[in-house]
Amino acid sequence: MTIVNRAAIAEFLPLSPAAFQVLVALVDGEKHGYAIGKEVTRRTGGQVSLRAATLYTAIKRLLEDNLIEESSARPDPALDDERRRYYRISDRGRKVVIAEAERLEEAVRQARAKLKLRKA
Repeated sequence: MTIVNRAAIAEFLPLSPAAFQVLVALVDGEKHGYAIGKEVTRRTGGQVSLRAATLYTAIKRLLEDNLIEESSARPDPALDDERRRYYRISDRGRKVVIAEAERLEEAVRQARAKLKLRKA
């Protein structure tokens, strides 16, 4: 990654915890808002639960920053509520969430070293 690309990614860091969770939830495919919230709760074993206002504020910001995109693809109308909006992670969003995961991993590594903790 070039210096310009790294700088373009770095301008989004650090991500808010909600934005990070939304991006991680979208890494494996498109989801609507409610499904994103359920995925976060399930994946974190209930340790993180995004309330509607927090979730949709994060989604709005991620859309504005072009880290996610609204999808035009829709499931079969018989299987879906037409009011739902589906979202997918953008290429930029994927790069940003990877950079944030690496940043968090380094912060944890430093804390473990300072606190003399072993990896779990």
